[in-house]
Amino acid sequence: MISPDQRAAGAGLDSVASAGEGSNFNRRAASAFVLAPVAIATAYIGGWLFLMVWLAAAGGILWEWTLLVLRRADPAALVPGAAALLAATVLAGLGQPGAAGLAVVVGAGAVLAGLAPGTLYRTGGPSGESAWAALGVIYAGIALLGPVLLRRDPELGFVALLFLFATVWANDVFSYFVGRAVGGPLLWPLLSPNKTWAGAVGGLVGGTAGGTLVAYTSGVGSVAAVGGVALVLSVLAQAGDLLESAIKRRFGAKDAGRLIPGHGGLMDRLDGFLVAAMAAFVIGLLRRGVDAPAQGLLIW
Repeated sequence: MISPDQRAAGAGLDSVASAGEGSNFNRRAASAFVLAPVAIATAYIGGWLFLMVWLAAAGGILWEWTLLVLRRADPAALVPGAAALLAATVLAGLGQPGAAGLAVVVGAGAVLAGLAPGTLYRTGGPSGESAWAALGVIYAGIALLGPVLLRRDPELGFVALLFLFATVWANDVFSYFVGRAVGGPLLWPLLSPNKTWAGAVGGLVGGTAGGTLVAYTSGVGSVAAVGGVALVLSVLAQAGDLLESAIKRRFGAKDAGRLIPGHGGLMDRLDGFLVAAMAAFVIGLLRRGVDAPAQGLLIW
């Protein structure tokens, strides 16, 4: 039997856990209230300011990825990776999206070539760490080029970013609250101890609704078709979240960093968005070409 003292101790632990969860939620909310207006304002302004903001974000992701997979700030990974991101930013700003993508690939190759002789299958470290470090340049490059290339569309670039923000943010918010309210079976216990099927479904509904609302209020395309796109992007955003969870678990980390209160690092905050943004760009690219990807995303 459980003694009164044990019950009291258990209640105390529950209170501490609840207080900790409430404090974490407050930090997440405060961070969102700061970061969301900045993201929207810079997307509205566009131009080189927008490019520099996303270059900074991509550079932060490269830094966090390198520390995660190499467990050190290795210049052999950071210098060519940062140079590739800078080159990609300048090329994208000058209207050369293909060359920007090539710069990211070349940077990843430079990291692989520079690290391989000294670190591949290094004793005491994770096997193939040079390949993992090179993938960090690709990952950071995706975070940079997805939103930047969408925003280049002179007609609907800003609306496309609003559509993405609404889809991914609503997906996150609904996943969090529905998951906490409903509970139930976990989505993928090996990767995430907190994500539930109920939260995932709630996120898909919320993300689809958020994207559809932007499409409706903006008066672009078929609302039903754009709602379908929002659903696809919501699925991919959740897949991006799980992917980053798998990477962190592979390298034994809970968070990728501590930059954003309540969220962890930039990788933790942008994991779903960067996958959704690149997918949105690819959809638009296939439908309307490299000069009008936002129109290809939204006009059906």
